[in-house]
Amino acid sequence: MAWSIAQVARMSKVTSRTLRHYDSIGLLPPAWIGGNGYRYYEKEQVHRLQQILLLRDLGLGLDVVAEVLNGTDQLTVLRNHHRWLRDERERLDRLADTVARTIAELEGGDEVKLEELFDGFDAKKQERHEAELVERYGEGARQHIDDSKEKMKGWTRADADRFMAEWQDIARGLGELYTAGEAVDAPRTQELVDRHYRWICLSWTPNRESYKGLGDLYVDSDEFRVNFEVEGGGNMAEWTRDAMAHYADTRL
Repeated sequence: MAWSIAQVARMSKVTSRTLRHYDSIGLLPPAWIGGNGYRYYEKEQVHRLQQILLLRDLGLGLDVVAEVLNGTDQLTVLRNHHRWLRDERERLDRLADTVARTIAELEGGDEVKLEELFDGFDAKKQERHEAELVERYGEGARQHIDDSKEKMKGWTRADADRFMAEWQDIARGLGELYTAGEAVDAPRTQELVDRHYRWICLSWTPNRESYKGLGDLYVDSDEFRVNFEVEGGGNMAEWTRDAMAHYADTRL
């Protein structure tokens, strides 16, 4: 018996996008691919997916999950993971201290320095994002990253708060236009996309190609895509990408 990727996604509550990603990295190839291009999974693959999800629940990264399932010495893997858990506990302790200092500031205590707001956040994750951008868009992306860091280096806490509040307002407006069925090239849509572009320019200045590339990233990256979810589902991330592409082609 075989199940389509959509059926497996429903059964496991794992998105089709995630299943395609597991296939692309060799972690969970389908049993076969039909003439329609759809992936199909048999019992062996479904059991492997169950093992993947169990190991993920333990906090193991996909690379470690692959090692375990592909027969690498499990004792070595678990020892390495134990070491990572200890490091992660220390990072979470620092993060808790950061939140506590922010709470104290909001309650009238001493102002927290901007760099302290991010103490304990996952710097390695940021490095992975930056490496992904460079790999995806070439060395030119590194200059954008460096420019962004340079622009934001002197920001105060108030600057950071205003920056995030502006994004939240833009995202809310985009969601309202998408839900209302506004076209990507409609004047109201393009006006809000122009606001988004000017907001992006506060941290870095994209050209036509890099702004369109940012729209692609909003669709392709799960961590970005979650910012474009509206009640009832839909394809708001794709709609935003297309609106950004139209803006780039007509104004940049």
